[in-house]
Amino acid sequence: MLFHAHIRSRANRTDASGSLLYAKAAELTLDTGIAGRPDALNPVELLLAAQAACFIKGVERLAPTLNFEYTSVKVLLTAERPDDEARLDSVSYQLIIGTQESDHRLELLHKNLKKQGTIYNTLSAGTTLTGTISGDRAKH
Repeated sequence: MLFHAHIRSRANRTDASGSLLYAKAAELTLDTGIAGRPDALNPVELLLAAQAACFIKGVERLAPTLNFEYTSVKVLLTAERPDDEARLDSVSYQLIIGTQESDHRLELLHKNLKKQGTIYNTLSAGTTLTGTISGDRAKH
């Protein structure tokens, strides 16, 4: 049996510098103005935030299944955009996990994150998405 998730959000322009996004009980200010604003995420930053959240949530979900012990997750992301085109050429990431698990176990986690990540699979279908995973043994 197939299940479909219906994920809903809405956004309203508030003024020339921004908009508000509503999803569940959350409200997020968006940088949608021409001048930009430092207190809100622009669309590309929002896309990168979605990927970071997808990785972190994936670790939370997969760790019990894989019996993977960790204490922290850090995600660093970089997007490359051509100056004259409205698209991203690539997104690269680093996953840094506070753990004593072996490199083999880290790669197993990474493989599963890529296989089961909704945002990862959506992004990688349309752009080059590359990255690494490493263990931060000092954080464990």
